[in-house]
Amino acid sequence: MLNKTLSLSDQIFLKSIESIPLRDGFGEGLVAAGEANDQVVVLTADLKDSTRATKFSEQFPGRFIECGVAEQGMVTIAAGLALYGKVPFVCSFAAFSPGRNWEQIRTTVCINDVPVKICGLFVGVSVGQDGATHQMLEDIALMRTLPNMIVVAPSDAIEAKKAVVAAMKMDKPIYLRIPRVESPVYTTEDTPFQIGKALTVWEERDPQVTIISHGIMVYESLRAARKLSKLGISSIVINCHTIKPLDEQALVLGAKLTGAVVVVEEHQKAGGLGGAVAELLGEMYPVPLEIVAVNDNFGQSGKPAELLEKYGLTNESIMSAVKKAVKRKIS
Repeated sequence: MLNKTLSLSDQIFLKSIESIPLRDGFGEGLVAAGEANDQVVVLTADLKDSTRATKFSEQFPGRFIECGVAEQGMVTIAAGLALYGKVPFVCSFAAFSPGRNWEQIRTTVCINDVPVKICGLFVGVSVGQDGATHQMLEDIALMRTLPNMIVVAPSDAIEAKKAVVAAMKMDKPIYLRIPRVESPVYTTEDTPFQIGKALTVWEERDPQVTIISHGIMVYESLRAARKLSKLGISSIVINCHTIKPLDEQALVLGAKLTGAVVVVEEHQKAGGLGGAVAELLGEMYPVPLEIVAVNDNFGQSGKPAELLEKYGLTNESIMSAVKKAVKRKIS
């Protein structure tokens, strides 16, 4: 059996569980990183408040750079700072960074392999009323293809804070993917977090399927797992917060234990975690695989919950995919 790294009780499913925007935890992480390392600097593209970099700018004004609406210049400045020993965190909406400045990230950050932290916020359709132009669904595909780039997508506010501090300690380019929407805080300060190490957050006896997810869809996967359990379908749920490099050992073991895999993510179906898992299992342990994601569509304006339902990013859709994967396994 997989090592169970997080003990979850029915308490996490109660309506009283606290929901906090992941970007709030991200902002706290910037301050914590700044306190731990005086080489940390933060750059924004006229989005200090939206990216929750305000507290860092107030506490460390000499280490904060407002670049204005100039994402290409911002990441190039950050690369120069990193070459001289600084640890820059570049904060913007993911639609603009990496969406607008991907070439500069590739050329100035990744080719030089300097420890710039690209922080893409406002991802997925859960951005809400801002609409398709701001609902970035292609960023994982953009970033995981870049040599030297690490890709991390935390699943709640506490994990977002931990991800920032962990990124600060790594001498590598890192992409941090941070949603806007509030999400249930199901982890604690004591929950393990290590970049490159997947976290098993649900495991039943004789599991029939492994559900792999990241970001806000991890909690939705947990809700699906609980409902499936009542229907007699046992499962493993893995929080795959590090999309590159994948924790190959944990994911292959999950596939071997269950013989069926479902990947869930608030991203395009093409090029995201689902694609990465398909590549891995296709080479190492092929099993029936279903992907719950946005299927070749842009988002639109609406309330986050309405959009998540419209694009099939709900526990009901996860349950349907699980049933399909299990049926494929035994047919």
